[in-house]
Amino acid sequence: ALYNPKSIEFCVLLGLFLYMEHHKATFPKAEHLTGTLAIETLFEQGDGFIAFPLRVVYQLVPKTDTPPIQVLVSVPKKRFKHAVDRNRFKRLIRESYRLNKHLLYNTVEQTNFTLRIAFCAVSNELPTFSVVEAKMQQALTKLQQRVSETITAEL
Repeated sequence: ALYNPKSIEFCVLLGLFLYMEHHKATFPKAEHLTGTLAIETLFEQGDGFIAFPLRVVYQLVPKTDTPPIQVLVSVPKKRFKHAVDRNRFKRLIRESYRLNKHLLYNTVEQTNFTLRIAFCAVSNELPTFSVVEAKMQQALTKLQQRVSETITAEL
């Protein structure tokens, strides 16, 4: 019954497959923000806001041959003494970004800019994935609004 093209289950699976083909939920190495100069420039000249437990710093730069969005994830040793806790928090942030980046990606992809983002942990306690994901969705929505305002102001 699942492979019957007239069944609802088949149509739902086909639609999900086609959606996932168009919107790949990946976080490849090219999208990781690296390089001392790029990171220093981001923190010196970038704008930011807090979506607790995340601090988001972002900067729009002219497009080069890099991906439309580059991301840095930072969890300070000052707040989380044990490496396993820092790594767990970073994993939660990366996974929630990977699953929700479509909220922002389409907006930036159509412009002549590259968006650099840093997600920094500001909480003293390790949150659950549901909390991080909800705040990531909130942060990406707010970031999309700010980026679209900046782009329209520059045009």
